[in-house]
Amino acid sequence: MADSTAEQTVSESGPAPTAGAEPEVRPRPRRLTAEARKSSILKAARQAFVETGDMNGTTIKQIAERGGISEGVIYRHFESKDQLFYEAVFEPLRQAIDELVAASEVVDLNEPLTPERQLETLNGLYRQLIATLEEILPLLGLVLFGDPKVARRFYRKHFTVAMDRLAEAWREVEDRYGFEFESPDISARAVMGIALVLALESRHNDLFNRDRAISLVTQSTVKGFFPTIEPTRRRR
Repeated sequence: MADSTAEQTVSESGPAPTAGAEPEVRPRPRRLTAEARKSSILKAARQAFVETGDMNGTTIKQIAERGGISEGVIYRHFESKDQLFYEAVFEPLRQAIDELVAASEVVDLNEPLTPERQLETLNGLYRQLIATLEEILPLLGLVLFGDPKVARRFYRKHFTVAMDRLAEAWREVEDRYGFEFESPDISARAVMGIALVLALESRHNDLFNRDRAISLVTQSTVKGFFPTIEPTRRRR
C-alpha cells in the first residue's frame, strides 16, 4: 500500500530530474533597441499629455506608468519633460516629412514627371500630411495655443524646420526641370496650412468628405484656386 502511494505521488508531481541534467533555461524577453525604447516612451507620453490636456500637469511618473517603465528609463533618453513634450508632439510630423522629402528625391528617378504624376504625388502628400496632423492635433493645440514662449520655441525650432525642409525638396525638383521656384517657403506654408485645416475638418466635421477635399485642393494647388477675372465677362 505504501509503495502504491509513493508511485502515485511521483506520477502526479512528474518525473524526478535526472541527476546531472541541465536546468531548463527560458529565453529572456528581447530588449528594445534604444530607438525603439525612445519611440515607445514618446507614444506613452502622447497618451499621457492628451489625457491630462496640460503639459505642466503631466508628470514623468504618469508617463512612466503609462509606458510600464521606470522614471529612470525616461531620463536616460530625455533630459527634461520639456524635451519629451516637444518630441512627443513633433515625432509623427518629422517622420512624415522624412518620408515626403525622401520621396521627392526619387520621384523622377526612373522616368520624368508628367502632369498626371505630379497631381498623383501631390495628392499623396496631402493625404499623408492630413493624416499625421489629425493624429497630433490635440497636442499641437496644447503647444501652439498654450504658453506663448512654448509656442514660439516649438514653432521656430520644429514646425518651421519641417516646412523649410519640404520647401527645399520641392525647389530641388523644380530645379531639375529648369524652373526657378521663387517662393518655395511660402508654398510649403500654404500647403501645410491647407493640410492643417483639412485635418481639423476631418476630426470635427462628421460630413467632411476627405477624398473629395484632397482631390480638389490637389487640383487647385497646381492650377490655382481662383479663375482669372476678365472685366468683359461681368454679367451685372
